[in-house]
Amino acid sequence: MRMLRIFFLAPALSILMGQEWQSVGGDPGGMKYSPLDQINRRNVSKLKVAWEFDTGEWSDGKQYPSRSAFEATPLVVEGILYVASPFGHLFALDAETGKRIWDFDPKIDRNMRLNLFVNRGVAYWKGGNSERILLGDLNGHLHSLDAKTGKPDLKFGDNGTADLTVGMVDGFERGFYRLPSPVAVCGDVLVAGGWVPDGEAQGPSGDVRGFDVRTGREKWRFHSVPRPGEFGNETWGNKSWERRGGTNAWSMLSVDGPRGMVFVPLTSPSYDTYGGDRPGDNLFGNTVLALNCQTGERVWHFQAIHHDLWDYDFASQPALVTVKRGGDDVPAVAQVSKQGFVYLLHRQTGKPLFEIKEQPVMKSDVPGQYTSPTQPIPMKPPPYARQRMTAEEITSVTPESRAECLEMSKGAIFGEPLYHPIHEQSTVLFPGFNGGANWGGAAFDPSTGTLFVNSMDVGGLFRMVDRGDIHRCGFAIAP
Repeated sequence: MRMLRIFFLAPALSILMGQEWQSVGGDPGGMKYSPLDQINRRNVSKLKVAWEFDTGEWSDGKQYPSRSAFEATPLVVEGILYVASPFGHLFALDAETGKRIWDFDPKIDRNMRLNLFVNRGVAYWKGGNSERILLGDLNGHLHSLDAKTGKPDLKFGDNGTADLTVGMVDGFERGFYRLPSPVAVCGDVLVAGGWVPDGEAQGPSGDVRGFDVRTGREKWRFHSVPRPGEFGNETWGNKSWERRGGTNAWSMLSVDGPRGMVFVPLTSPSYDTYGGDRPGDNLFGNTVLALNCQTGERVWHFQAIHHDLWDYDFASQPALVTVKRGGDDVPAVAQVSKQGFVYLLHRQTGKPLFEIKEQPVMKSDVPGQYTSPTQPIPMKPPPYARQRMTAEEITSVTPESRAECLEMSKGAIFGEPLYHPIHEQSTVLFPGFNGGANWGGAAFDPSTGTLFVNSMDVGGLFRMVDRGDIHRCGFAIAP
């Protein structure tokens, strides 16, 4: 995918404030809501193509070693549309005509090997007469560009570019730190998560950091795996916090500007399907984390999975919503998950608005594996995704597809409940690693109080194999 296609409903409208989309989630809180109502079910069939723009940039794995995916949400600010290619090449276009105004290519290494070339968009900041577009890239660099001209802000970092790998990949020869998702803007602070490896127990840090928007200098750093003396360090037994990888935020963050808070969806610790070397609940893995934007201090946290063994990352931007409780408007955070749960939390305290019960779960039978005895299960709202698959549900679309799936799953364990450990025998995990909900997240309509979730009923077939030094999850079809 490399083509941006824009539709309009004739006659064309002049650009209104309601047509602005200044954050990747529509607003800093990620509601993804537009009040515009010109296009509706009665006239959507009359849409016509207004213009097309081809970035010319994609990869099918032939010219470059990795494939690409188009996952960018364009921004629209004062009539200019900003969209990045999977390689992070940023284009500023006239939103009415599609005419190129400027472009900026960070020139990432296109020969790097990764699961996908991807860029999910950019961030916008305005202060006084200054307007900046903040572009992260897969080299781990953050670029500050003049929104009108595309020229680098020479006062930011090193001539417009801040190297965010510094202090993150030190001492890890095979490690990496990448910025596939836009940073969060909270006043004059840029808050960055990042993508780090989760296939090895030890690796680059997943810490969350705040940077000065004008200089690119680091203002604060929150240790997502707490150090000795910090809150939560005792949840990492046997000093397993040392050089621990994962527990990062590769997706989008949300900001409550008036309260000066940023909400961070943290992922699973590494290694993400084996935890024998990290006994304990492993804070702040799989946690919604609320931080003070200016200082990076923890305001509250909610851990949705203790000691993750399933790669059930929080992959979605938290949606900052307002709900009615007892006739009052309550500020809340709605966090959707790969497992199919919605965690509805009070925005100021992190307290669940509906009951969440700690319930017993199965213990792993894999030698050396550690399993948390309980997991927190929301009582409301009900799951929006299926959480179990039986052998009777194997496809019957065609005799050939059924025969292939039956052969692949021969002898596999089906039908176990959510949070059952992956066995050395082939195991059906449902939902699988991709959800449920993934990075697309949820959208909220404040006029009706409705949360919309893009969910996938996709499972996976996995088994644990002993590779000598650590147990590792592998496909059941592996030799």
